[in-house]
Amino acid sequence: MNGPHKRLELWKEAMNLCKLIYRVSKGLPEDEKFGMISQLKRAAVSVPANVAEGAARQTKKEFKQFLFIARGSLSELDTLLELSRELGFEIENYYQETVEKLNKVNALLNGLLKSIG
Repeated sequence: MNGPHKRLELWKEAMNLCKLIYRVSKGLPEDEKFGMISQLKRAAVSVPANVAEGAARQTKKEFKQFLFIARGSLSELDTLLELSRELGFEIENYYQETVEKLNKVNALLNGLLKSIG
């Protein structure tokens, strides 16, 4: 499928962030498989998924609603990463890269929301 979302820089960067989160989650303790790991992956997947779903909608209002959901998931992801770090989980190797990617996706998301009006 060659949907409209695939042309969006936001979607591309959100996909990269999602793949990075999957790599980060491999370093978390096995006993977090159904806790932190699951939450991190769910929040990460939600960002590009909601961008894609919104881009396929008929109106700008609908698109914006899905972008707001993506922004909420991005904030959740930021919180989960910070909590993982504070709990001493081994994410330091990826932490700076992940924060930079989060900030980039957030800036693109806010820019797109602003441009839609």
